[in-house]
Amino acid sequence: MTEKNQAALDFLLSRRSTPIPALKAPAPTREELTTILTAAARSPDHGKLEPWRFVVLEKPALERVAQAIAKRGPELGIEQAKIDKPVGVYGNSPLAVVVVQNTKESDKVPAIEQTYSAGAVCLSLVNAAMAMGFGANWVSNWFSHDKQFREEVFGLTADETVAGIIHLGTPSATTPDRPRPDLDQITTWVAE
Repeated sequence: MTEKNQAALDFLLSRRSTPIPALKAPAPTREELTTILTAAARSPDHGKLEPWRFVVLEKPALERVAQAIAKRGPELGIEQAKIDKPVGVYGNSPLAVVVVQNTKESDKVPAIEQTYSAGAVCLSLVNAAMAMGFGANWVSNWFSHDKQFREEVFGLTADETVAGIIHLGTPSATTPDRPRPDLDQITTWVAE
């Protein structure tokens, strides 16, 4: 048994995502973000396939994404409120990382396990950013599921998808907690 790391446990028991509107500059520097991405890349990865990669969106890229959302939404018939909100988010966000899932052919590792690995990378990225003193929030939206948008705006290949988009910055306010699951309602103990 390894030694208990109470500081890490306390962090995990109190962690919470920062609402995106509360994420302000400064965002992590490239050096800080490299540390965050390095921690995220240590996520479980059955078969060491690395079925994910990162696309870092700095401020000018985020503004370009906001413009692309405003253009693509009406083309898809998306209601205006569902266009305006992400336009504001991406126009005001200081930094975001797109976690791209690129499932690999494998007889040993099913595609669903590779999806789980990409999800683990997203959560690890959020937690690493928060452990470094930044705020973070993991989101997706209609445009991240639109193949044309993913390819033209995020530069994904035809067989890649978005596992999540993690916005990062400095929290401008204390992050409120939210109700957490009742473990008695979601846990089944099996003794035999």
